[in-house]
Amino acid sequence: MHIHAIPANEYRRERWKNGLGWTREIVRSPVGAEDWDWRLSIAEIDRDCDFSTFDGVDRILVLLGGEGMRLQFADGERVELHPPYGHVAFAGERALHCRLLAGPTRDFNLMWRRGRIQAELMRRPLVGPMVFFAEAGVSWAVHVLAGRAHFQDRPEAATLEAGDTAVLSAPAAGEPARVILSGGGELLVIRLRRR
Repeated sequence: MHIHAIPANEYRRERWKNGLGWTREIVRSPVGAEDWDWRLSIAEIDRDCDFSTFDGVDRILVLLGGEGMRLQFADGERVELHPPYGHVAFAGERALHCRLLAGPTRDFNLMWRRGRIQAELMRRPLVGPMVFFAEAGVSWAVHVLAGRAHFQDRPEAATLEAGDTAVLSAPAAGEPARVILSGGGELLVIRLRRR
């Protein structure tokens, strides 16, 4: 499998679509495309505000840091996210307002185009080897929440520190069809399958 390691200091900071906040984009696929299939980012929320809407996009939001937030959807639903790692899945078209519970937060965002990608996000401990196998039409993303991880038998791949991300995709000719991730800590593991 091909490994693309992305250190946290390489994430690109940019304004939200609605201009009311900031995000640090980790990666989008296809890389650089305006009409992306999926996207990973970390939002920096320092005040109560409305979220941007994204038609045709599904989202999962995970609280990474801070004391939490209350999400008030326009249809009346309310959701509170609390540490550690409170999360919510919702359709990107839904208008919502965020109220911070006690100061700024940092929040992991997984977004994917509903008709193109099927996505699954899991929080997993890393307490030994974790094996990823190549599957047709499937990419994996691994975000290190805490600790450190490295790819066994792949010395060219960087060690991942807390806050770093790696994207695992279909192997090129001559690359092995699996990778083994080892270390200790906690991860967000994301499976992205093309429909």
